[in-house]
Amino acid sequence: MDIIKVSGTSRTSAVAGAIAGVFRENKHAEVQAIGAIAVNQAVKALALAKGYLKEDGYDVVFTPEFVDVEIEEKVRTAIKFTVELRNPCRLLAAHPTLGSATDCTG
Repeated sequence: MDIIKVSGTSRTSAVAGAIAGVFRENKHAEVQAIGAIAVNQAVKALALAKGYLKEDGYDVVFTPEFVDVEIEEKVRTAIKFTVELRNPCRLLAAHPTLGSATDCTG
């Protein structure tokens, strides 16, 4: 799965659509941004994507972390957001066609 890369000039609605599309397909997405303006665009896109996915019954959370990436032979620090289901067991119980909840305990 590819990482969705966000720049300071990225359109938030387009990024949000990409996040939602990748998440619907993989039940997981990763978004990466370098620099304050890019991180701002990424956060706005994540908020929009959360709304899009909520309409489909997905309750998602975003976990940020710092990662080092190499660009043109230089190491830069980026922020990577991981998009995951808040409570996958609850979703599987409500929508059994999406998979099995047998691995969910208590």
